[in-house]
Amino acid sequence: MKIAVVGIGYVGLVSGACFAEIGADVTCVDNDSAKINKLQSGTVPIFEPGLEDLVKKNVNAGRLHFTTSLTDVINDVEVIFSAVGTPPDEDGSADLRYVLEVAKTVGRNMNHYLVLVTKSTVPVGTAKKVKATIQAELDKRGVSVEFDVASNPEFLKEGAAIKDFMSPDRVVIGVESERAKELMTTLYRPFLLNNFRVLFMDIPSAEMTKYAANSMLATRISFMNDMANLCELVGADVNQVRRGIGADTRIGNKFLYAGCGYGGSCFPKDVKALIHTAKDNGYTMQLLEAVEAVNEHQKTVLFEKILRCAQDDVSAKTIAIWGLAFKPNTDDLREATSIVLIKQLLAAGAKVRLFDPVVKTFPTFLGFDNAVADGSIYFAKDAYDATFEADLLCLVTEWQEFRLPNWQIIKKSLKEPVIIDGRNIYDPVELKKLGFEYRGIGMKTMS
Repeated sequence: MKIAVVGIGYVGLVSGACFAEIGADVTCVDNDSAKINKLQSGTVPIFEPGLEDLVKKNVNAGRLHFTTSLTDVINDVEVIFSAVGTPPDEDGSADLRYVLEVAKTVGRNMNHYLVLVTKSTVPVGTAKKVKATIQAELDKRGVSVEFDVASNPEFLKEGAAIKDFMSPDRVVIGVESERAKELMTTLYRPFLLNNFRVLFMDIPSAEMTKYAANSMLATRISFMNDMANLCELVGADVNQVRRGIGADTRIGNKFLYAGCGYGGSCFPKDVKALIHTAKDNGYTMQLLEAVEAVNEHQKTVLFEKILRCAQDDVSAKTIAIWGLAFKPNTDDLREATSIVLIKQLLAAGAKVRLFDPVVKTFPTFLGFDNAVADGSIYFAKDAYDATFEADLLCLVTEWQEFRLPNWQIIKKSLKEPVIIDGRNIYDPVELKKLGFEYRGIGMKTMS
């Protein structure tokens, strides 16, 4: 089967490479010629474990191609996946200009039946707009060509995206016709030979499922963070509370870990978009508004803990930070707690020594160039270099290599043996025995 994937960001590139891996002939399309040139030469522009090898393998096998022209391939494919960006507008709504531009291009050039599948996360009702846009372009041409639209939201976890795609726990597909259903069934059957976990439904329900899933997960995180903050005030330990409630089979133990806030490209954007969709329809998502507010506050908790350690004055202090990406196994800095923390520290006059296994510099748009130039921000060579002569260590992202460090080296490097654990990955009792002051999330200080 020949397919095209438009928009070679995180979702598009992973999807294209994985479809090629099961034998489909895939053309990935993006209007960024520099990105396409890099991919054609074997350079993958994003960090995702296993992705570069998968891309190279399928390019060499002749199953994966890259181009800047959707027009050139429209009439050679049966399915087009639209995975273009849907960035949030200032009001939190999803910007659909790129989604609709793909639809216009399809309508202007298609000459045979195909299915345009929206892979991007889009608000309920987007498929209707896409369908109307294609039909309007066909009408302008004065031609009658059959087509279908479908919704196939992605549920990929950054850092485990290939595994999620190749062995999904479910595939959600919204369709309007049996013809589209049969085509999508053929395409996805190789991934699900042992257990065909495709959930076909109407398109509005498929569009809503993506937002509902991410909003539910965000809600669990914010709930536990809210509980963690209360636990600190009353002397309870949120980790023990988590074990207690997670043992209830009605609740389960997933996404109940307290920390310093969620980030990334999905949860923040999707919660905002769902809140906005509700407002457009005369409804208020009271719970999700609270989820968003809790998360915004939680990203400031680490700074508040650092302030308390420094007696409310961090000017002239140097803070070591482990982890910059919003989660392990990615280089994604979107909505990352580390960025909020660094901005707060710099504004208060502190310097920071940073280490992340993958993120080695900041994009210019973050506005840290001057701070890097004047030495207020230092990118360390390794985790131990980050702690050298720092006043304390703050863990923000729980990369594997941070889990079992040499505490004796760290104790000698730090000016004060203080650990602020933003992800609760360390044992407070152990660190206390080693002579550290430990401050986690949702538990009392150990010193």
